[in-house]
Amino acid sequence: MARKKRSMPGINATSTADIAFMLLIFFLTTTSMNTDRGLARRLPPPPDPNVKQQDNIIVKERNVLQVRINKDNQLMVGSEYMDISQLRAKAKEFIANPNDDVNLPEKHTVNIPLLGGDCMVTKNHVISVTNDVGTSYQAYIDVQNELVAAYNELRNEKAQASFGKPYAECSEDEQKAVRDFHPQKISEAEPKKYGK
Repeated sequence: MARKKRSMPGINATSTADIAFMLLIFFLTTTSMNTDRGLARRLPPPPDPNVKQQDNIIVKERNVLQVRINKDNQLMVGSEYMDISQLRAKAKEFIANPNDDVNLPEKHTVNIPLLGGDCMVTKNHVISVTNDVGTSYQAYIDVQNELVAAYNELRNEKAQASFGKPYAECSEDEQKAVRDFHPQKISEAEPKKYGK
């Protein structure tokens, strides 16, 4: 007499979906995600509709510092290659023009009451940053950080000289006066493809 084959009972899988869902919720709530951080930039105000805008604005060459980054993350400032560690000092010299050099931005008289009235300021200077489409994000950020650090150092030095305290500890009016003395003007051009 042949033995009858016994059937195996099925595994109860009704709670499997619940466990998977609970694990998903657990990992979503406990895992930290990297969030992209942007650059802190203040956009210029929109143009006044009542004022007629000039189409061709002429900027003197001495008032523009060209900063270029190629696809190999090499930095060219003006007409010379330089290391990122030299950029801050070069930018500070360009922004302040301490010796009134004819090759650096021209100075104009600006009335800043908190700084003693009429001050000679390089108000028309512009730092133009252009990068290649192949430039690494880290190189781009490093250049931006050095340029902003140049402005921050100049503002700290001016606040110390004028008010005897760092820029961060100055009142809002004092900070505005220092910003008027060293206005931040960084222009970013659209990325270009310089080579293959």
